[in-house]
Amino acid sequence: MASHHVARMACQTGPVTPADTAARSALLRRGFALEYVTLAWNVAGIVVLAIAAISARSVALAGFGLDSLIEIGASAVVIWELSGTGEERQRLGLRLIGYAFAALAVYLLVQSTVVLATGYHPQRSITGIIWTAVTATVMFALAAGKAQTGRALGNPVLRTEGRVTMIDGILATAVLLGLVLNAALGWWWADPAAGYVLVFYAAREVREIFFASG
Repeated sequence: MASHHVARMACQTGPVTPADTAARSALLRRGFALEYVTLAWNVAGIVVLAIAAISARSVALAGFGLDSLIEIGASAVVIWELSGTGEERQRLGLRLIGYAFAALAVYLLVQSTVVLATGYHPQRSITGIIWTAVTATVMFALAAGKAQTGRALGNPVLRTEGRVTMIDGILATAVLLGLVLNAALGWWWADPAAGYVLVFYAAREVREIFFASG
């Protein structure tokens, strides 16, 4: 397999053969494809989630929509890196993502707290339920592909972004659970509770991004 072939390349001290170059090129193309699919899915997600969040007045859906925007930025950073762009631009991109995560955390913390304090009941959102369920499946599949490709390439940036995609799938599952509990059992507080899950994730990403870049 191509991945095994490239893995052997890391242990070789001799010249790189055309077959080695072809295998690496194939893996790079796969890495680009995974990131472009992630970009396209999240662009569509922003539109779908914006409509669903406004219709249902859902804090969790609004927050997950903002998270999709941040995931677009993360994928763009990886595409830059795979294209061989400079490390300085990569560091700048990561810091911009960190600022975006900080803004997301503040927004969700305030909005979720206000919703809980006022007892506001979000509406049911069938669109939100369907989209988050499908998104969770897609993100888990993409994360597995990025992890495998990143290992084969020996690329830590792609592997790290794969973990971000994995967490995105976990967040979709958390939001889905809140939406289902609200729709099926009338547990309105499950929606802002899912918002707090997003706050925890965003705050953790801010810490890791700025610790790594600081």
